[in-house]
Amino acid sequence: MAYTRQGQARMVTLQVDGGYAGWREQALRALAASWAPEQLCWADSFAEPGPRAGQIGLEYELSQSLPPATEVLQEPQGHEPANRPSVRISKGLAALLQDAALCRTAQRWALLYRVLWRWHHGDRSVESVADEDGARLYEMAKAVRKEKHDMMAYVRFRHCGTGQLPEYWAWFEPEHDVLEWIADYFSRRMGGTSWCIATPRRVALWDGHTLQLRDAPDDLKARQAGPGQDQVEALWLRYYQSIFNPARLNETALQQSMPVRFWKGLPEASLIPAMVSEARRGARRVGQFSAVSQMPGKVIAVQADHAQPERSAPSVLEACRRCGLWEHATHGVPGEGPARARMMLLGEQPGDYEDLAGRVFVGPAGQILDQALQRAGIERNALYLSNAVKHFKWKARGKQRLHVSPSQAEVQACGYWLQEELARLEPAVIVTLGATALSALLGPERRLAEYLAKPFLWGQTWVIATWHPSYALRVGNAARREEIVSSIAQVLQMGWQRAAEPAADRAESSLSPAV
Repeated sequence: MAYTRQGQARMVTLQVDGGYAGWREQALRALAASWAPEQLCWADSFAEPGPRAGQIGLEYELSQSLPPATEVLQEPQGHEPANRPSVRISKGLAALLQDAALCRTAQRWALLYRVLWRWHHGDRSVESVADEDGARLYEMAKAVRKEKHDMMAYVRFRHCGTGQLPEYWAWFEPEHDVLEWIADYFSRRMGGTSWCIATPRRVALWDGHTLQLRDAPDDLKARQAGPGQDQVEALWLRYYQSIFNPARLNETALQQSMPVRFWKGLPEASLIPAMVSEARRGARRVGQFSAVSQMPGKVIAVQADHAQPERSAPSVLEACRRCGLWEHATHGVPGEGPARARMMLLGEQPGDYEDLAGRVFVGPAGQILDQALQRAGIERNALYLSNAVKHFKWKARGKQRLHVSPSQAEVQACGYWLQEELARLEPAVIVTLGATALSALLGPERRLAEYLAKPFLWGQTWVIATWHPSYALRVGNAARREEIVSSIAQVLQMGWQRAAEPAADRAESSLSPAV
């Protein structure tokens, strides 16, 4: 360490050799001497290569495993001075310090020592992200952890040839000092296979048994291209090219998930500009890369009972393109029930279960409807069940597909199929389940509250409105849920009674609810 004067204050310069372990030794020495952070000037061996007159580099050992709750910073046995303090820090702060020590930024050692000094003097707020020093520490640790993840994802090994040492070679340009960490990761993953990871500063060598870290030779940058392509790499390039789907190309998302700075070390990156260019020129119109269909196939024997059943030809509904809902739906879900059913139940749209099964009211809302039918004493197979909209409209939330109410334009587009069903069935009674079903039948300016459980004639057909069964699933109050199910059951029973009336008993009426 070197002593300099600036005004009346004595400045101490401490050199850090060996990353976190070297800084730890110097930090303990500084704490023992009661040197405040503003008295110290920290020098990094990587930042200023070459010998330094009057400066002392301490030998260090790689840090051992930490205790479960704290890390102890103390002088190894045999070192002086004997009054070296023992500093206990929390497990979280220890992890932050070790990660931030790998952040290749100016004044990192000064910040780490300032944090340690404040903690040692009882200031625990330094571990909080709300603290100025704590926020900077978290920011540095986050950048290092992201670099570790990126290096795991974007290191590409090339085969140097059988019998060569190392057998595999990789070049990477990390923004932070994460080579030692990633080298330990790959040494555990690749077993006895020898490899080398070269970076502009250091080189990691694994011979299958021992991991070595060395300074990079001066001419390493000239040799960074490494060996040429091997057979495995050629196979990987062929595979990468075959799975590229120009119809799904999103250039912004591509560069976010695979930043351009990593491309120089990725063999597949040489293919990306040409594939993007082809997609721009019109290849987006195809679903997969054209070469896939030209590749020879292989016949695989499959037992008959394991084979998929033969699919029926798509119905007219399956071919419907009247709105855009078909693009994200699994099936168009038609109505089902007896061809001459006297009573029709009209819901809103298929749900997630219905979309996957291709059948109406088979999900949680269908179970509520079954309860109401049972209370009303009506067999489900005696009714015709359908929806105003035949395709499932949804939005993604994680792995879930959440229901989204269809727009009025989508309801009107699907009105073609509703009118076809009504003309074919000529039901005596229509029970509308929910506001969307009511508006699909009568028009968009109808309020469900004005029509609930009030039968009225629509031409020669009785119409009765009630809640959609899914409404009972959304209320949190058990008593309210029971009230809704009972209300639906009463409307169903009311409709079933009118469906049994002779057609002559039904008179022409307006669209006003019956009193």
